[in-house]
Amino acid sequence: MTKLTGFVAAAFFIASPAFAADIAVKAMPPSSAPIANWTGLYVDGGGGYGMWTADTMTFNPVTGTCVLCVAQRQGGRGWFGTVGGGYDYQFAWANWGFVIGALGNFDFASIKGTIQDQVPIFAGEEKMTSAWAAGGRLGWLATPSVLTYVNGGWSGAHFDGTDMVSTFTGAPTGFVTPSFSRTGWFIGSGVEYMFAPGWFGRAEYRYADYGTVILPDVNPRTGGVEANISFHPIVQTVRTELVYKFNWFR
Repeated sequence: MTKLTGFVAAAFFIASPAFAADIAVKAMPPSSAPIANWTGLYVDGGGGYGMWTADTMTFNPVTGTCVLCVAQRQGGRGWFGTVGGGYDYQFAWANWGFVIGALGNFDFASIKGTIQDQVPIFAGEEKMTSAWAAGGRLGWLATPSVLTYVNGGWSGAHFDGTDMVSTFTGAPTGFVTPSFSRTGWFIGSGVEYMFAPGWFGRAEYRYADYGTVILPDVNPRTGGVEANISFHPIVQTVRTELVYKFNWFR
């Protein structure tokens, strides 16, 4: 009777769903899907679309009093290409967990808009031609192959000078604003996914603030300054990039 009871119990255990599932899993061939490894040095390249906005005010160059005392918002938009690189480290929680990293990139840009001098009503085309960024990121692995992240750090941008024209006739005025470079900070967020061993795709939004610069509207021949323009650029970009990770430390 004891043997019969033991046999029935064993048969019931083998037939149970948990035991059957365990046997099925062990009998399956090993998965051929690549395992994502996020630790390592990488290079990236891509492009995107950007917009800058700038709150501007106009001041008398002699007295310093405001002529346009309420900030007027100017803006521009355009495309850019980017190259960069960095290093990521994945916390040792199998294929799940968090990723921290350092990054750097350089953008070749043509993001064009308008700057205005409200004293004689002059205007010129203001173009951001390049930008750089250096900082870090922190990401969470939504799946072993998909990383969502936030990043931030320091950034710089270069804007070309402008040739001012009359807003009434479009004729050249002989006045110009100088080119300038500004540094500031950036913050962003994005998602990155592995689609083949070592290869990743990335999409990211970024916001950068470059502070305020004073630009003289000057005639280079006479040295006369028509007005000083307060210009505070903020740049927002959306970028997509292809990433190759060397994974030397796997």
